[in-house]
Amino acid sequence: MSTDANTSGSDWQPGHSFTPPKEFAAQANASDPEIYGRAAEDPEVFWAGYASRLDWMEPWNQILEWNPPHAKWFVGGKLNVSTNCLDRHLATNGDRRAIVWEGEPGDQRTLTYRELSALVNQFANVLKQQGVGKGDRVSIYMPMVPEAAIAMLACTRLGALHSVVFGGFSVESLAERTNDCGAKVIITADGYWRRGNIVPLKSVVDEALPSCPSVKRAIVLRRAGDKCPVKMEPGRDLWWHDLIVGQSTDCAAEPMDAEDPLFILYTSGSTGKPKGILHTTGGYLTGAYTTTQLVFDIKPTDLYWCTADIGWITGHSYVVYGPLANCATVFMYEGSPDWSTQGEPCRDRFWDMIERHKITILYTAPTLIRACMKWGDEHPAKHDLSSLRLLGSVGEPINPEAWLWYHRHIGRERCPIVDTWWQTETGSIMITSLPGLTTTHPGSATRPFPGISVDVVDDMGRSLPPDHKGILVITKPWPSMLRTIWGDDHRYQQVYWSRFPGLYFPGDGALRDMEGNYWLLGRVDDIMLVAGHNLSTMELESVLVEHPAVAEAAVIGRSHEVKGQAPVAFVIVREEYAPPSSDGEARKRLAAELKEFVSQRLGAVCRPDEVIISGDLPKTRSGKIMRRLLRDIAEGRVLGDTSTLADPNIVAGIKSKYGSDDD
Repeated sequence: MSTDANTSGSDWQPGHSFTPPKEFAAQANASDPEIYGRAAEDPEVFWAGYASRLDWMEPWNQILEWNPPHAKWFVGGKLNVSTNCLDRHLATNGDRRAIVWEGEPGDQRTLTYRELSALVNQFANVLKQQGVGKGDRVSIYMPMVPEAAIAMLACTRLGALHSVVFGGFSVESLAERTNDCGAKVIITADGYWRRGNIVPLKSVVDEALPSCPSVKRAIVLRRAGDKCPVKMEPGRDLWWHDLIVGQSTDCAAEPMDAEDPLFILYTSGSTGKPKGILHTTGGYLTGAYTTTQLVFDIKPTDLYWCTADIGWITGHSYVVYGPLANCATVFMYEGSPDWSTQGEPCRDRFWDMIERHKITILYTAPTLIRACMKWGDEHPAKHDLSSLRLLGSVGEPINPEAWLWYHRHIGRERCPIVDTWWQTETGSIMITSLPGLTTTHPGSATRPFPGISVDVVDDMGRSLPPDHKGILVITKPWPSMLRTIWGDDHRYQQVYWSRFPGLYFPGDGALRDMEGNYWLLGRVDDIMLVAGHNLSTMELESVLVEHPAVAEAAVIGRSHEVKGQAPVAFVIVREEYAPPSSDGEARKRLAAELKEFVSQRLGAVCRPDEVIISGDLPKTRSGKIMRRLLRDIAEGRVLGDTSTLADPNIVAGIKSKYGSDDD
């Protein structure tokens, strides 16, 4: 990769930049610098141009109908997502690889577009036999196996909405999401492999379903087999492999209005209850298709690997829909990056798979990059990574040190890096470099994607000049934007549109430099970004106070070198449960019990790194907990303004205890 400054060793300094290699730029899908100007001049025409490359059953009669904060894109048009991801490729590319998959034990499968299409049609017929049709909701609680993508695409073929729940979420989390969307069917597996062990899924479903009255059927994929025996309830539970036998490989695709709902995906909310983000058909697919093509420079010869789980929006847009709509070959992996095919710990599984499969594009999270940095440079150094031609980062801002490590040790100083900012709510990438055009700066997501309009504003919503920290806003509608929160449009308007009327508020801070590059600064509300996943402080607090020992709790996100942020909980213990202040071991046992309690209720990703037992919490005279001061304590910073505290002595007491109660 060419650069305008010395980048060897530790010589890099802020302000240094990297320009695309000439050979990459010459063949890039986005190679015309005028694309930004054309898109800014008429974003509707820009988006319509890419939408027209999809297959439409009926043309639209209006590109955009904008009644803030509600948008309709490609009004009157009809299409089906599964036909755009499968059918339209079959005549010329039916034998091209669609999915290349590897399980953690090392088992492998490859599906061509023709084979994938047949399986999707068969499973759509299965769902149809179980009474699933247009507008019905289906919960998917699956591991990273090809059948996860098959289930998603089968739902789209019928016009049913899927709600994918991350396979690491707990019984309560699964039940809450399933009930909120009113799912008719749940699709799961017996279990899956993770770090050499079987993670059970069906048993979690069994615990959740008694409190999910809308679910009539559970379809179970056999992944772990005899290693994970499951209970099958007659009349409710059905095996995937039994249902698929004899099914036709033809299933008529449902014509879907561009604004018909496509899927619901839940993300944490600051009020504690997860938000069911609703995406619709035409606009979402246009955003995923266009960004995949231009940001990842997808070519027919690529083997593209996005390491995200399908339980997150990144897995939706950049494992399934965007790549398959572009007729890409997608790599999927089931397990952990630190486990070998021989069933033992290792630190180079990802680099081994890149070498063996000749993967050309890697899109992963800063969390993984930082973990690999911590493990040591020697692990990627053992492998031939010359097949890689493009790297990507997603999930949270990537610090410059991690960017440089990724550039040197994985890209070997020749691969462009696309650092992307977007959200579950935006549906597709919003701020990013275009690898054949953009000069990149370690730590910056660079420029808004063509057709996207953003700004940095102050607390009053006034546009800030360059080099001023402020709040990121999106100023114009875009095709893949969420349409509402499932069942709660008032909350949609309040959360995203009320802070700055007419401007979309994503909840992130940002700075725009003199060159127009954007630097993301993290969350400005009470959402933590842990290992690339948005977690609500309120959700964790609500669970903690359900424990009989806890009277009150406050959770904050503390900076973490690998995860970005880590939850830290400050709790007031009920008098009858309070360990003596002199009994350090009892306090440690209670802290460990509370960590495990949160993990069991919400999933391991929500487990607090520390639990601090305190006699009280810092509050204003009106009773509001001052989490800002708790963050200052957790980060070891000089305390900010304490003038509004009801009792300043409480802060001193917590500060003296911080770090003494973790196990």
